[in-house]
Amino acid sequence: MSDSLAGHPKVTSHAPTFTVRPMLLEDAKEISVLSAQLGYQASSEAIAQRIVQMSSHTGSHAAFVTCMQSMQADEVIGWIEVTIMHELQSPSFALITGLVVNDAYRSQGIGKRLCAEVEAWSREQGVAKIRVTSRIAREDAHRFYLREGFERIKTWAVFEKMLS
Repeated sequence: MSDSLAGHPKVTSHAPTFTVRPMLLEDAKEISVLSAQLGYQASSEAIAQRIVQMSSHTGSHAAFVTCMQSMQADEVIGWIEVTIMHELQSPSFALITGLVVNDAYRSQGIGKRLCAEVEAWSREQGVAKIRVTSRIAREDAHRFYLREGFERIKTWAVFEKMLS
C-alpha cells in the first residue's frame, strides 16, 4: 500500500519534545520575556543578576526551565523557582515562588512537569511539604494547583514597604 493518498505524500506529525533542566545564566533573556507574561517586568540584565545571586544558594533555592527542542535550538518555554523556607513557627517547607509557561504552550503538561521537578528537588532537600501562593485573580492557576494535588489552606493580604 502507498504512503500517499490521492497523490499527496503522507504527513507525519511529531509531538514536540520537552526537556527540563536547571536554569542557566544564558536563559536570562527568555526568562525575562516569560516573567512579563506572569506580570513582572524585568530586563534580561536584571534577571541575569538574579540568576547569579541565586546560584550561591544551591541547597536552599533552585530554578528549572522547560525547553522545547527544535531544529534551530532549545527554546525556553517555561520556568519554575523554589526556595526552602525556614520559620520558627512551622517546620521547613518548599515555597514555589514563581511558575510560568509560555501562553502558546499551556495545557500541554509543562506546568505539571515543572511541579514534578520541584517535588523531586524538595524531597532531595529533606522537605515534606510544598506551598505556593497565587494572586486571587489567577483563577486558572488556582484550578491548576488544585488538579496537581495542592490544597487551599488560607487567604491572605500581602503588604510591602519600599526601603530607600
